[in-house]
Amino acid sequence: MKAMQLSAPGGLDHLHLTTLPAAAAPQAGEIQVRIHASSLNYHDLLVATLPNATADGRIPMADGAGVVTAVGAGVTEFAVGDAVVSTFFPQWQAGKRMPSDFQRVPGDGVDGFARECVTLPATAFTHAPQGWSHAEAATLTTAGLTAWRALVVDGRLQAGDTVLVLGTGGVSIFALQMAKSMGARVIATTSSATKAERLKTLGADVVINYQTTPEWGNAVLAATAGRGADIVVEVGGPGTLAQSIRACAVGGHIALIGVLTGFAGSIPSAEMMAKQQTLQGLIVGSREHQQDMVRALEQFTWRPVIDRSYPLEQLADAFRHQHSGQHFGKICIEY
Repeated sequence: MKAMQLSAPGGLDHLHLTTLPAAAAPQAGEIQVRIHASSLNYHDLLVATLPNATADGRIPMADGAGVVTAVGAGVTEFAVGDAVVSTFFPQWQAGKRMPSDFQRVPGDGVDGFARECVTLPATAFTHAPQGWSHAEAATLTTAGLTAWRALVVDGRLQAGDTVLVLGTGGVSIFALQMAKSMGARVIATTSSATKAERLKTLGADVVINYQTTPEWGNAVLAATAGRGADIVVEVGGPGTLAQSIRACAVGGHIALIGVLTGFAGSIPSAEMMAKQQTLQGLIVGSREHQQDMVRALEQFTWRPVIDRSYPLEQLADAFRHQHSGQHFGKICIEY
């Protein structure tokens, strides 16, 4: 089977197409899946580009969607022909005993889904939403589930809430679409007039240009009559967190997801304390969270926004497009 591997010391020039032995027949409790799509996340980009971020010869990509081609003994949840999507933390099935590292995350601590076929425990997958393409389903493992957890699991979103999303990456667009479907008002930020129009088309009620309005936290307060956003989907990290705290309502929830602006920085803790806000870090979610999300998504009429798809052998070009920041929504690999 075809696969992409990342040679040491890493970097996009060290991604290469190779031929590997066919996936093994499934043993008890396992399924074999023909993978047809993956999607790019910032985590995948870091693994591919940071020096020695993973083992030599690693098969990248945390997201994988495809069709079950064989089922091992004792598996009753899946049948041959089922459309499935992978889980980010295969060992985190449910509950609060969540992982704190990436040792078993596909494409990082173990081989991922930039290959044509895999044989894994059935519990490493869930059903894909009915009627979704493989590329659409592949966007759920990381970005979709992160947005779901930020809004629903941790943020306890209610109809009538105001949600603030930052930028136009996969998590932010998912959060916009999910929040609107659940009756929320959404404020979005971007630096592009073209992207602003697309955000409005997707349902954003207010769009703020963070380049022309660097104090965009105050702009969010102004757009909400001084109340602020009930939930902030914070994907920027230290460079945007102070403005997110300003933009968030008293008693509001800030879901700290991204490190796009760096890995450390100062926090205006006095303002956050005075406003009695919740600041919660999160990394994707559990298999149970994903199953709940899939059931919900099957009730909505929208689909994920896919910016562009590439063939498997052009994975490095897909990462370069991601790194450029020109994309809107998700970038996918289809094979």
